[in-house]
Amino acid sequence: MAENRHEQLGLTDEQVLEIYRVMLTARKIDERMWLLNRAGKIPFVISCQGQEAAQVGAAFALDRNKDYALPYYRDMGVVLAFGMTIKELMLSAFAKAEDPNSGGRQMPGHFGQKKNRIVTGSSPVTTQVPHAVGIALAGKMEKKDFVSLVTFGEGSSNQGDFHEGANFAGVHKLPVIFMVENNKYAISIPVSRQVACEKVSDRAQGYGMPGYTVDGNDPLAVYEVVKDAAERGRNGEGPTLIEAVSYRLTAHSSDDDDRTYREKEEVDEARKKDSIITFGNYLRGLGILTEEVEKEINEEITDLVNEATDYAENAPYAEPESALKHVYKE
Repeated sequence: MAENRHEQLGLTDEQVLEIYRVMLTARKIDERMWLLNRAGKIPFVISCQGQEAAQVGAAFALDRNKDYALPYYRDMGVVLAFGMTIKELMLSAFAKAEDPNSGGRQMPGHFGQKKNRIVTGSSPVTTQVPHAVGIALAGKMEKKDFVSLVTFGEGSSNQGDFHEGANFAGVHKLPVIFMVENNKYAISIPVSRQVACEKVSDRAQGYGMPGYTVDGNDPLAVYEVVKDAAERGRNGEGPTLIEAVSYRLTAHSSDDDDRTYREKEEVDEARKKDSIITFGNYLRGLGILTEEVEKEINEEITDLVNEATDYAENAPYAEPESALKHVYKE
């Protein structure tokens, strides 16, 4: 019998199966979007493949009825866990009027949905970091018991927004969790050319907060460290910096050719640690993910993705005049 790590973390078999289901859903949506893009049906894909474990593990460690998520563009796992539906994500990919993120105005990956406390992101990277700090400050001032989780890439951790946000959060002991999804590449620039310190989490001490580096391919490792960080935040102990190390299994986006800056062998090697496989194996070893359950989950997700694709493809575009909305004061 495999070691049962999730029970030690207070997670039930049902909960870890749900973590796997959300991870697999993100992967299947992403794979479908690449096919739609290559078929000329949707214009752009920016992929979550390889990072699902960190995203879903972190989201499950929060109180998704009151905490805030400020995701970056790859965070399909985060937004699915926070309540965005497959249909809504497909409407965004097809840029249709019903897209909840922006009514079809923004590129895919610009997530935002008020009812689920997913705070809208913008195209310049890392601008969500000060927003997360501001939300945490507002919560502290109003004595509300929530934390904000903000995610960004390791390349983004070099932007001024991160350093200013981290400094302010550290000084004011704000309940914010900074999670770096280190996927080894900022578009084409490897991490060795971006960060001089050994770990991105080493930067935490400069801002008076704890920093942790964890295996981003292990949703339970990420769950544990984010859960602790959320408790610290709620107890008034301030922010935490977490670095979840994984690997980007696809090109940066559908407009990128990653063969120009990394070897195929490197990507193939990383695929052996793919969290969909490794976490699936963990659940199989414990008898939680049986053949029957796996077949059922796969069929269910495939049906939902098919249905969402058909719906979004046939949904109406926004009225052309609506392009002028939210531009000037009406």
